[in-house]
Amino acid sequence: MRIVLIGQAAFGQKVLEALLNRGEQVAAVYVPPDKPGSKIDPLTESAQLQGIPVFQPQRMRDSGVYDKFGELAPDLGVMAFVTNIVPESILNCPRLGTIQYHPSLLPMHRGRSSINWAIINGDRKTGITILWPDAEIDTGPILLQKEADISPTDTVGSLYYDKLFPLGIEAIMESIDLIRKGKATRIPQDESQATYERPCQEKDAIIDWAHPIVKVYNLIRGTNPQPGATTSLRAQKLRIFDCELIMQSVSGTPGEIIKSSDKGIAVAGLGGWLLIKRVQPQGQPKMSASEYALKVSLKAGERLGLEQ
Repeated sequence: MRIVLIGQAAFGQKVLEALLNRGEQVAAVYVPPDKPGSKIDPLTESAQLQGIPVFQPQRMRDSGVYDKFGELAPDLGVMAFVTNIVPESILNCPRLGTIQYHPSLLPMHRGRSSINWAIINGDRKTGITILWPDAEIDTGPILLQKEADISPTDTVGSLYYDKLFPLGIEAIMESIDLIRKGKATRIPQDESQATYERPCQEKDAIIDWAHPIVKVYNLIRGTNPQPGATTSLRAQKLRIFDCELIMQSVSGTPGEIIKSSDKGIAVAGLGGWLLIKRVQPQGQPKMSASEYALKVSLKAGERLGLEQ
């Protein structure tokens, strides 16, 4: 099948490799432009090594993009980790249409931060959807879905790379087989169940230590590795990443440091406490919480929390 791949990063690269290993004909790949001073995108690099044409328009809706896309005469378009808006003219250009990977069980968690919000909200199950994209964001009919459990210790990083990443590649290949056999479905999304999640940014990741400790823990997991849950110590911003939840009551005000050790920093909360293992002080690289505690001479009784 003659395919045009639109994507980026490691996921786009692995989808390309899977397509080529199956003997699909990849006519070209479309990748966002490289940022000045940054490394070449892995998808771009792999395509160039294989002699596959690479196009990097600023926007997919820019003048001339559709004409060049049409000249490629694709049978199918495949969108693998796409952050650029792709116009309907390009979506409908391939003979068999275009399919898209999305890391949630649509119509739940539409939007680019679907993994973050699933964890922040305390969901226990998520998955991936292969859909037929349309003019709106993640609203097109569904071709295929696969479920994945969200474990109590999953972060955005582990959920994506260990579960939704490989599941997505598998589902894209399975979808292509269904399309080839003429068995691909187009199931309309149930709009009554739809949720759209705004991009998860630093302002969404500020820890409120007055919240139940489970909610604080979910926020930290759901912003790890990006954008990082934010609190403060001594009027300096402090981001928290890896941590462990202990559901045992402790004495101490929420946000109060109970103790620090070579295992990390113990912080009191409502209904339990957290063992913080990895942090990033303001203006510094990430480091272990125990290293940070020694560096700033952390003392029991100090409190975490953004000063107003």
